Amino acid sequence: QVQLVESGGGLVQPGGSLRLSCAASGFTFSSTAMNWYRQAPGKERELVAGISSTGGSTNYADSVKGRFTISRDNAKNTVYLQMNSLKPEDTAVYYCKTDLWTNRRLYSYWGQGTQVTVSS
Repeated sequence: QVQLVESGGGLVQPGGSLRLSCAASGFTFSSTAMNWYRQAPGKERELVAGISSTGGSTNYADSVKGRFTISRDNAKNTVYLQMNSLKPEDTAVYYCKTDLWTNRRLYSYWGQGTQVTVSS
């Protein structure tokens, strides 16, 4: 079955960096676009960054452009989110997500999330 397992979250001071990882299994990772979302307390879940199956195309939320970088290693079935210059407003649970077609229906799959807390 499809599994997405995030890791790498933690507590970091403002201005610091973290790298999140999402290990994928149960589907053809190299053929599938991947996304990172986040959800802060009391707020809706929002798209942070996305990457195409080959890694040749990426997109970012305006709030993280120039600070976050999404990348992938198709040999390791893993997608990453490098987060630099972190701000307190980046505090959230971060999720990886993918969408897969099965029997002509589109299904969304989410990981369990990893907590990122930016605080001094």
